[in-house]
Amino acid sequence: MAVIAKITTQQKNKERYNIFLDKNGKAEYAFSVDQNVLIKFNLKKGLELDELDMSEIKFDDEVKKGTNTAIQFLSYRMRSEKEVVDHLKKKELDTPIIQEILHKLAEYNYINDEEFATAYVRTQIRTTVKGPEVIKRELEDKGIAKHIIQTSLEEYEEELQVTAARSITEKLATKNTKVSPLEQKQKIEQALIRKGFTWNIIEQVIKGIEDSVDEDTEWEALKYQGEKAFKKYQKFEGYVFEQKMKQALYRKGFTLDQIERYMDHLKEEMFD
Repeated sequence: MAVIAKITTQQKNKERYNIFLDKNGKAEYAFSVDQNVLIKFNLKKGLELDELDMSEIKFDDEVKKGTNTAIQFLSYRMRSEKEVVDHLKKKELDTPIIQEILHKLAEYNYINDEEFATAYVRTQIRTTVKGPEVIKRELEDKGIAKHIIQTSLEEYEEELQVTAARSITEKLATKNTKVSPLEQKQKIEQALIRKGFTWNIIEQVIKGIEDSVDEDTEWEALKYQGEKAFKKYQKFEGYVFEQKMKQALYRKGFTLDQIERYMDHLKEEMFD
């Protein structure tokens, strides 16, 4: 049985107290506790403590310190339960202590995966151009349960998805004016898939781009690609030259009719 010899306030943290136990008539430092733990266990000079008492006191103090750590972590932004657990594990806290901390945080409503997921989806809609599949994967990485993810993604209505996808599409269409409509379409599709949009949304925005492409823009793209191919294959002659040109433009996504038109145009320029 140990006896508390004295209790002192820590210099750097007035809410923590150093507990000294009597060792052969001398006060020897044993452990420190938070002010709330001191009050909860009514710690004072002369109090006798057995091993179970000290184990309970130290456990409660670890929970208190861990809870403060978690609250500080949560003060910057909302976090999922998994994010909090991962942070506490880095602090090398034992699983029983972490579980008790989570219980207290949930009791204070400091962590709530439903509220977190909804807020996360709303933030992504407002500040990014991600599709629902990417947001879904991000929530999965944060440990959010599937049913919660499904519910939270209801915030991302189809109209909002189309608006976000169209924003990406219009930028890419403007950037890729010197490629064939087919290649442009493929680039846009790939970008939208990477961003997490579904085929339903992709088809809607792609159709809008296809309908807006004019012949002059197509022709300028064809000439640009044709000139690049010409520089590469001009060392060849006759049939070989013609085949290499046609194959190059076909690989770039132009139709056979478009290619024939360009080859006629090229021949006119070459013999003009």
